[in-house]
Amino acid sequence: HRSFRSLRQIEGVAGRIAHGDLSARILVTEPRTTEVGSLQRAINTMLTQNENAFAAQVVAQERMTRFVSDASHELRTPLAAIRGYSELAARRQGKDSAFALGRIDSESRRMTKLVEDLLLLARLDADAPVEMQPVDIVAVVLNAVSDARAAGPDHTWRLELPEEGFEVRANADRLHQVIVNLLTNARNHTPAGTTVTTIAGIRDGRACLMVVDDGPGIAPDVLPRVFERFTRADAARSHSEAKSTGLGLSIVQAVVASFGGQVEVDSHPGRTCFTIWLPLAG
Repeated sequence: HRSFRSLRQIEGVAGRIAHGDLSARILVTEPRTTEVGSLQRAINTMLTQNENAFAAQVVAQERMTRFVSDASHELRTPLAAIRGYSELAARRQGKDSAFALGRIDSESRRMTKLVEDLLLLARLDADAPVEMQPVDIVAVVLNAVSDARAAGPDHTWRLELPEEGFEVRANADRLHQVIVNLLTNARNHTPAGTTVTTIAGIRDGRACLMVVDDGPGIAPDVLPRVFERFTRADAARSHSEAKSTGLGLSIVQAVVASFGGQVEVDSHPGRTCFTIWLPLAG
């Protein structure tokens, strides 16, 4: 009789699920120690797992749809510029033609960078294997800050590093990209004269890398979304003429996560600090 009643319950739950009610569960009426009670609980566990999996799939689908929409929007802008300047170059010659060709080259480079960033994020989303090895983080920081000084002579670039280097478990090229992205973010979103300090050390058994600037800070409404793709800072954090893809900090977070690390941000007027935690090698 109990088995028959449980069977009727299962049929009822199956009917509700078929009509889209994924929250349907079997009413547990028997002790766990009985065969029927064990079956009831097992079925409910399976239904919960299925509901959670479906919910995760919906979130992933919504995220992908938003990502594709944002990417399409971002690609449309340089493509329109390239088309417009191509038409201008075709109609005119001399100075106007040279200017148009220069803008075509600039927008093409911008679009290439955007596509490269999108492809990297796609690989990271797909959990593509990353070649990991011991990397001297101090050496990588020195190279990245040297590049930043050349690219941003109007900023002041400072270093606080230990006397001896230490190794983290990472990928050298991607770690360099992470640091470059953080320094580029600081340069692009702070006014000339801002001091950007890069600090590296070991804390609590982990590598700690900090990029700190004394600029105007990130707006409170932007701060919670700063690692989301295509997030742009507003006027509270002045923007340079350089056009970013809006993916730099998303790449930082994704790459650091692929290393088994974490990235944090804290910001208020006069101080913005991005902190990266990475596992030490060995």
